[in-house]
Amino acid sequence: MKEKWMQKAFSAHPGKLHRKLGVPEGEKIPAEKLASAAGSKDPSVRRMASLAKTGKRFAGKRNKSRNKSRR
Repeated sequence: MKEKWMQKAFSAHPGKLHRKLGVPEGEKIPAEKLASAAGSKDPSVRRMASLAKTGKRFAGKRNKSRNKSRR
């Protein structure tokens, strides 16, 4: 059985990147803020931003594949 590494990674510290960037939880993080966070001097913010970018790519693919199967 495959490990669910993404679920573990995203559930580790929910809302931490939102707090660091000053974006209220429940709102999407703007792409500009995410890009600037990816170049941050703080290594933990860089890692979280990178993971968020990866999650956006995977979420888009998952949603597209689900919509195709429903048609």
